[in-house]
Amino acid sequence: MADTTTDTIVVYSHPDCNYSDALKDELNELGITFEEIDLSREPDKWAIVEELSGGERITPVMVTGDVVEVGFHGVG
Repeated sequence: MADTTTDTIVVYSHPDCNYSDALKDELNELGITFEEIDLSREPDKWAIVEELSGGERITPVMVTGDVVEVGFHGVG
């Protein structure tokens, strides 16, 4: 299980995705720091998202340590 106090959180997002916005808003409200990779600015990272999501081009994808969460289901 991921430990959000020590693991780096990486969020793959896209500005056209309302779920990406919801995830980032919730992380910010909870005071959780994260690294954002905006796929509109770094389109070469789509290959990573596809690998993490089983071939899908979907956002958001949140990676915490070795835990991958595809889509937005709430942080808590």
